[in-house]
Amino acid sequence: MRSFYFRTFAAMAVLFSLSLTTIAQTKGFDTSRMDKSARACDDFFQYSNGKWVESAEIPASESRWGSFNILAENNRKILKEALESASETGGESGSSMQLIGDFYYACMNESAIEKAGYDPVKPILKKIDGIRNRDDLQAVIAEMHNLGIPAVFGFGGGTDLKDSGMTIANAGQGGLSMPNRDYYVDGDPKFQKTREKFREYVADIFKLVGEDQQDARDSAFTITRIQNRLAYASLRRVELRNPDNRYEKVTMQEAAEITPNFSWENYMKNRGITGVESFNIGQPEFFKEVDKLFASTSISEWRTYLRWMALNSAAPLLSSDFSDANFDFYSRHLRGTKEQQPRWRRCVAFTDGAIGEALGQEYVKKAFKPEAKARMNELIDNLFVAFRSRLDSLEWMSDETKVQALAKLATFKRKIGYPDKLRGYEGLKIDRASHAGNMLRAEQLQIQRNLDDIGKPPDRTRWGMTPPTVNAYYNPLLNEIVFPAGILQPPFFNDEADDAINYGAIGGVIGHEITHGFDDQGSRFDADGNFKSWWTESDLKEFRTRASCVSNQFSSYEVQPGLFMDGKLTLGENIADLGGLTVAYDAFMKSLEGRPRPEAVDGFTPEQRFFLGWAQVWAVKATQEFERLQVSTDPHAIARWRVNGPVSNMPQFAKAFGCKERQPMIRPNACLIW
Repeated sequence: MRSFYFRTFAAMAVLFSLSLTTIAQTKGFDTSRMDKSARACDDFFQYSNGKWVESAEIPASESRWGSFNILAENNRKILKEALESASETGGESGSSMQLIGDFYYACMNESAIEKAGYDPVKPILKKIDGIRNRDDLQAVIAEMHNLGIPAVFGFGGGTDLKDSGMTIANAGQGGLSMPNRDYYVDGDPKFQKTREKFREYVADIFKLVGEDQQDARDSAFTITRIQNRLAYASLRRVELRNPDNRYEKVTMQEAAEITPNFSWENYMKNRGITGVESFNIGQPEFFKEVDKLFASTSISEWRTYLRWMALNSAAPLLSSDFSDANFDFYSRHLRGTKEQQPRWRRCVAFTDGAIGEALGQEYVKKAFKPEAKARMNELIDNLFVAFRSRLDSLEWMSDETKVQALAKLATFKRKIGYPDKLRGYEGLKIDRASHAGNMLRAEQLQIQRNLDDIGKPPDRTRWGMTPPTVNAYYNPLLNEIVFPAGILQPPFFNDEADDAINYGAIGGVIGHEITHGFDDQGSRFDADGNFKSWWTESDLKEFRTRASCVSNQFSSYEVQPGLFMDGKLTLGENIADLGGLTVAYDAFMKSLEGRPRPEAVDGFTPEQRFFLGWAQVWAVKATQEFERLQVSTDPHAIARWRVNGPVSNMPQFAKAFGCKERQPMIRPNACLIW
């Protein structure tokens, strides 16, 4: 479980805005963005996007800027119009229009937010101040979790990794306020500077609630001490990519032996969870350290820590002194963003995060046509055919494993555009009185729904993203690929573009998500979504050898002087990019069979336009701070290498552009998997 407050802030920080000088793409491919003084076979990213990168300016309210931004901003404008209309006209109580209209009104009411200060947090702060013993402490932690405040560890319902037909309770490492373990333990000077900035930020927040300078400094050091211990006990992000490090199913008695100073029975009771006989305690060693913390840390120090977690979680929703302090650390320092986004953009993001199903209905009415869904189904069908063909012809995989791989591919499910079945928001109170109050109640509803799922089969109709989201995903536990309506727009999916561009852009995305089912993580789940090996030992060994080729390739990319990509952290996404683009190319070639060969457009052959369609999707310019953050936290590669990395392994690319040996876009030892 992660705080909804934190989730929406993080989402807001990576959403994009559009500068006044940016022109939205109105055709399939924009040659003016290219740097034709560069050579495609030397640096394809530069060749495809160089002029754009040279001239583009990152808006002050952004930390990176690119093709995603254009699409996200176009979507936001549609959402803004819908929200403003709903705010003005309202609707029947409980209707989508009433919910989104009142939510947006309260969020935009800055005078009320300023007047409230940090009043929305005071009730839980009072509970924290009332902690007198360890029973009280554990009861308040449970209550904070019910409010969505990520204190000490994470907890929630989720599909059982080894029994995909059941939802179980999961506990996992957490309790940190900086992005991950490295920010607490890494000796690099930049991490040390961030730790100093973090202590300053913590002290500033405590001063805002009345502590003098010395007390605030002492509080900051208390937070640092507790979170340092949690960080040292936490696994690194690369380690968490291994499902083995996220699954340890235990009985309640076994859990009690891991944490004798923390009662799971009382925790479940305090959260209203009944009937749990066993659950997944993802990282047992982390919880052993948590147990030591409960035994050795004073009640006074725990109160300080919990007060901080509550204030920090809510800060983006509070008056400007709190939200500005939060922005200064998480966005200005960590991301290099110069100024906050306009209020309306933040409120669009908050609404989408809190009641996105209701908002998504309005987006779909305006932006998603039935023809687009039909065309996506056709493209997905073609990509599946191409992937199946590649599986059949793999020389390195035995027939025994191929049978299992093909069976898994045959059971893939797809979701396109928006959910067919709506959950609704029955019982949720949204009014115009308090933005923070609306956020809290929306979060509590989602948390309670999540807990109610425990012990039941997963609802396979649900979505993990809202319809306006500019993204897509693969879920290994449900063996499904999902494409929200928000990404099925130019430049990813463009009715005005020829097939070459669409296969390179959205086709590459479709192939990417399919390949996730066969990357270093997805390949460890079977056709039913269970964490279970379907490989022969020799085939698995060969797959890992080929995957290590990709890992080593990306670890060699230097982002900034002395800062290299982490090929192990980004391995799954890089495998998906390489496999996805390869399969999309096959599908495109298959689509040309029996038809007259398309003419060149803008001077480029269909094969060249396929790769240019992929490259221009990843046109991105980022601050140095954001690049450092991405390297440390993001499983996706920096945009330049999402372009150059896959194509440098593809003989199809070399042929399309006439590349010769020893040119940079031809790797002497190509990485080939799918």
